[in-house]
Amino acid sequence: MAFDPIRYEAWYRSRRGRWIADREFGLLCDLLQPAEGASLLDVGCGTGHFSRRFAAAGLSVTGLDPDPAMLESARQAGGRVRYVRGGAEALPFADGAFDCCAAVTSLCFVADPVGALREMWRVARHGVALGLLHRPSLLWWKKRRHAGYGGARWDRLPEVRGWVDRLDPPPVRAAHGYAVLGSGEGAGLRWLEERLPLARLPLGGFLAVALHKGDGIHRESHLPVPEGCRADGSRPSA
Repeated sequence: MAFDPIRYEAWYRSRRGRWIADREFGLLCDLLQPAEGASLLDVGCGTGHFSRRFAAAGLSVTGLDPDPAMLESARQAGGRVRYVRGGAEALPFADGAFDCCAAVTSLCFVADPVGALREMWRVARHGVALGLLHRPSLLWWKKRRHAGYGGARWDRLPEVRGWVDRLDPPPVRAAHGYAVLGSGEGAGLRWLEERLPLARLPLGGFLAVALHKGDGIHRESHLPVPEGCRADGSRPSA
């Protein structure tokens, strides 16, 4: 599905867009826990919103996307990010080229998520983080037929675990959590999201999964987690 880069970035600047991005970014960072200064490949980076956030948090970031219009928008937005054109199913990088890989709501538009995850696992030395559209969820019930989600796949945790079971070598640790009850800007919804232990409850429309390989990666994160990103301080395990 083709996206309009201008409208895509405008949504992230909206009140609700900023709120959702904060929660998603905070949850991904909490689960992945990359070391300060680590290199990260953002697969399906789009306009580079999350690439820039990872870079601003102190990582050395490369963004990859198959859409030249998205990449041009990302480059114009600035930030300390290197952008490369390419597809998730055949990453143009050597084995272990990065410390970490992330894909934030991009694998939902990839026909072969297992192949894409294997590629991310191949080029990552330490860990991979996935941000996925979660089904079933309150967001899925409301937005599954919305034009903005046209062509997107909504995934379930058991299915994702099936992808993970096909990785070689297998992860030494996996963790997951949830965020984003809905897409509206109502004060009541935001109040609930701040107070429910949402990371543990399979209600959120955003499913975050982090996979770790090797030793020496279970350390306190140096990334700043935006205030209010997590409903509690827990670290749910997969």
